[in-house]
Formats: sequence, structure tokens, C-alpha cells
Amino acid sequence: MAALAGAAAASVLWSVPGAAAARPAHGPSDPGPLYARVKDRDTRLQLQVLGRPDGKDMLYRISGSVYVDAPGDTLAPELRHGTRLFGFEGYNIRRLYREPGTNRLYQLSREVVFYTDPQDPEKVLREWRDPLDGKTYPLVPVNNDDVDFGPFPITPEFRLGPLKDIGRNLAQVSDIPPRTDLKALTGDGFGLPGGIYTSWEMFDFYIGKGEAAKRAHGIPKGAMEVTSSWTRTSPFVPSMCVSEQDTRARLMYHARSWTLDSWDDLEPWLKTEVERNYPAYKKAPAAPAPSETSWTSFYRKQLGGGALKWAEWCAKNGR
Repeated sequence: MAALAGAAAASVLWSVPGAAAARPAHGPSDPGPLYARVKDRDTRLQLQVLGRPDGKDMLYRISGSVYVDAPGDTLAPELRHGTRLFGFEGYNIRRLYREPGTNRLYQLSREVVFYTDPQDPEKVLREWRDPLDGKTYPLVPVNNDDVDFGPFPITPEFRLGPLKDIGRNLAQVSDIPPRTDLKALTGDGFGLPGGIYTSWEMFDFYIGKGEAAKRAHGIPKGAMEVTSSWTRTSPFVPSMCVSEQDTRARLMYHARSWTLDSWDDLEPWLKTEVERNYPAYKKAPAAPAPSETSWTSFYRKQLGGGALKWAEWCAKNGR
């Protein structure tokens, strides 16, 4: 998911005192007037991939699987290459946001995705047993707050590049090779070679040509119908306590996602899980903030911003 972690929200309402109170058509952070300036069709559609032009929340419902990627199958028989470890179920909730008084447009989001029983996608797993050391560890879901993009300086000539024409669909393709020196950033190497995180996040977003034609003009309401395929190869997530430096093994994520108009459109089991344990993820963020990944989120929340080292957390929590 970017592979892909994100943050909170409230809308701004204007009012005029007096009996004849009136409300402007657009609030100061409403993206609609900025969106309407853009002339290029493909850019207008790509902005709708990022969020609703009316400024309300939308979701990408995420569903997939997580596998072991072990070159040379060197961890067999305990952890064989290609083993399906988990299901991967959750969502990213997002909105478009205009920085008040400017032409700067952001996509603001946060995301929560649970590791689930590979045989039952509605059974959230709270822990995992590492067959390499025989210990059981807490299994922390993806809970990234924020995951933001921008600002985009919107003018009539603003462009994001052409969409690809693929049969009955238009496609936005993003192949991203993240690289972060976590040792330099946090002082903790997380068991990574040289303390450097590397991965691949590969996204394909598909828009049906009929849907594109319907939503190419004006300021469309609701979420555009978009489906997506996402693949990520990355180190084992921090709470699994598997050192990439020692094992040279990684995880492979493969998931699909699709747009929903609002949080209310989620399945009941997923809403219950979020309301019970991650209620902030019912809304997109209110304003831009620094973005998180699974590693920086773990550093902030599980390691107390450096109060514990990753190896200390693993030693303390493995049983």
C-alpha cells in the first residue's frame, strides 16, 4: 500500500448573525471552486481518484492478502516462501481540502487495515506466532494518521499527466519505490540492513469510461466509482519482530480496493471493530499534518517516540 498509513476531521460552517442568516455556497476549505478551475479532463478525473470534489469524506475499502517472500526459500520449513500469512481488510478514509485563502489543494487521509485470519476475512488477528523463534507477539494493524498528499497549486493549466487508455477503462498507474533511512530519522534500525527501509508500492486505479464521461464536467457529487489493485513488497512489519537484516525475507501484499461514498457504507463487522478500537478513523483529517507509515506509526505509538528500541519491544512482548 504502499504501499501504502493516515488522520481526523471537521467541516467549517459559515453563518451570518440575525434572523435572515445565510450560508455561503462554499466554505473556506471547500475544494470545489479550485477543482472547477482545472481545464484538463484527465487531471480532473485524477483529482477525483484522490477525493470527492464536494469536499466530503470518501473511502477506499481495501481487501487482500499478505504472503511470505523468502528468496531461495531459505526459511523453510518453518516459514516457506509463498505462505499466505494473513488476510488484509480495512480502508483509507480521505477528503480533498483547500488551504483557506490559497489555491493549494491537499488530499487528507488516514487508514486502518487489519491483519485477519486467512480463512476468515472478518476475524481480526490480535497476535501472531513467529515459527522462527517460537514466540508469540502482538499484531499491530496498519493505523496511519495522517497519510496526506499535496499541496497541489491549482490553476486552470494544472496537470497531473495523462491517464492510460486500457480497453473499457482509463487507468492511473503509480509505481513508487519508497526509501527511508529510519536509523537517521528515529535512531532505531528496526532490524533493517543499514537501518534503511526500502519497498515497492504499485498502484493501478481504474475508471470506467462511462463513469469518466459522466463525471468529467462541473463539480460532481459523491465519490467517483474507482477500483484499484495494489501490490507492496516490504520488510516484515515491526510488531512481527522478524529482522530483514538477519533473514533477508520480506512480505508481499496484494490487495484490491474500491470507493465508497462514506464510512456508513462499510460492512457492520468492520464498523464495529473501528468504533471499539480506532474511533478516530471514522473521519478524514481536518487539516494537513505530517504523514505516517507503519514504521513511523509504530515508533510513535508502540515505542513511545524512542523511549523503547524495537529490539527491546520485541524482547518485552514476545512470549
